[in-house]
Amino acid sequence: MERATEIFAALFLLVIGVSHLLQPMVWVEWFTALRGKGRAGMFVEGVMSLAFGAFIVSFHNVWSGLPVVLTLVGWGQVLKGLVRLALPEFSLRVYARVTPERAWTFRVGGVGAIALSGLLGWLAFFR
Repeated sequence: MERATEIFAALFLLVIGVSHLLQPMVWVEWFTALRGKGRAGMFVEGVMSLAFGAFIVSFHNVWSGLPVVLTLVGWGQVLKGLVRLALPEFSLRVYARVTPERAWTFRVGGVGAIALSGLLGWLAFFR
């Protein structure tokens, strides 16, 4: 199941990363729309982050070697989900930093997600 979780996360992060790289303004629009929904908007990302993270830690709770990277990503997503769901006002302040002028940050995140996807793919297929 660990290998399947690595493949799942690699594919997920690859698609998200490519999207961040090619469509940063759409991501700005997405987060602006969520911010416009107020606290309920924070719940959308909170549930998505919690679902992704909970899936990972449920099937890939590995605490040694390079695979620990994915476990840490999973727990990070669980924590992010907790913050979005438990502290939506704080999350709204974080979202205030998402502006068209800072759209380039999504490209940086996209490169990071693609690199992480490559690492996870390598772990799944070549270790």
